[in-house]
Amino acid sequence: MRVPVSRHNGLDIYYERTGRGPPLVLIHAMPFDHHLWLYQVERFSSRFTTIAMDLRGWGQSAKPRQRFTLEDMGADVMGVLADEELASDAIVVGCSVGSKIALMLACDHPDVFKAAVLIGGNSGLQAQFDHRIAAYKAEHAAGTLPAYHLGHLRHGVTAAWADTPTGRYLLDGFVERGADLDPDSIANVFEAVGTSDLTPRLPAYKSPTLIVNGQHDNALKGGTLTASLIGQAEHFILPNAGHCCFVEDPATFNARVQDFLVRNRMWP
Repeated sequence: MRVPVSRHNGLDIYYERTGRGPPLVLIHAMPFDHHLWLYQVERFSSRFTTIAMDLRGWGQSAKPRQRFTLEDMGADVMGVLADEELASDAIVVGCSVGSKIALMLACDHPDVFKAAVLIGGNSGLQAQFDHRIAAYKAEHAAGTLPAYHLGHLRHGVTAAWADTPTGRYLLDGFVERGADLDPDSIANVFEAVGTSDLTPRLPAYKSPTLIVNGQHDNALKGGTLTASLIGQAEHFILPNAGHCCFVEDPATFNARVQDFLVRNRMWP
């Protein structure tokens, strides 16, 4: 059996392919991994070929210490699709850093991606990551990275959900799988995201786009601004949920995505 690793760009990028149908590409948020999309893979793989990958720096993908760009991370995604011969008629879905990568790919490759779903994202420059970079390095040096990782994971959801049995179970899994996280590689991811500005490209961007934020998402302001800069964008705020709203309330999120795809004639 072929190992689900793409080496298209000289790095190991781990991914999982599930289902049959048009490609639905799922790009996770930091500090999670591809398991963040477990409910979407379960729901949509009956009609789509879901591709859920670990970004470089996370999960089972390579953790390079040399500097790289958001474009390099986007090339990883395109490499997976090329390896799987799925580089057409795709829909790209991303959260947070994944949202920015998804938007960049939708702008760069309208021939590949027919639509985009952007969750908890920001299209502009983001200069607020210095404290995260310093903390990951300090906590790693002190041997306390798992505890810090858990705290960062909790920042991506509401406290009410994180403290449920399901929330605790899922977040603990991300911590366990993050045992080999490298703070220098994580710093490169933060820097690639923070220094990328897509806003000048948005007036010319024409693909159907659904922007989703949780009601308590700290990126709500950025999502609202991005939606205002894309003339054809729809903006949906999911009540009582945080940054990764689709893991907190998958039923509502999945139904909204399905409605969006049906109305845009992209539901198989």
